[in-house]
Amino acid sequence: MKANELAHMVRLRLRIAPGIDFGPGKADLLEGIRETGSISAAGRRMRMSYKRAWQLVDELNGVFDAPLVEAVKGGSGGGGAALTKLGASVLARYRRMHAACCAAVAKDAGFLQAHRSSGAD
Repeated sequence: MKANELAHMVRLRLRIAPGIDFGPGKADLLEGIRETGSISAAGRRMRMSYKRAWQLVDELNGVFDAPLVEAVKGGSGGGGAALTKLGASVLARYRRMHAACCAAVAKDAGFLQAHRSSGAD
């Protein structure tokens, strides 16, 4: 089984506070912010409303001991956002944990896939 196929099969979700999970969606949002320099652009990329993207960023910034994302107010060059050092570290550690989970289950996941019914596609 290819690593990218397995990565789509395994979903790691961590409970980081009561009622607040960190999983693939929030990781993808942080990655989008890092790549686009914008909370709204990262949300659009995920087909998420501007309001929802900001809610998730506010939630993440509030649950850690320092913000994960810093927003820059608009001006002549417009506004933007960037991951903080902690935000980049949280994202990198989540991606590393996900990769470790995939590696840990690869053999057994391959067995399950090999023995799936042909009608399960």
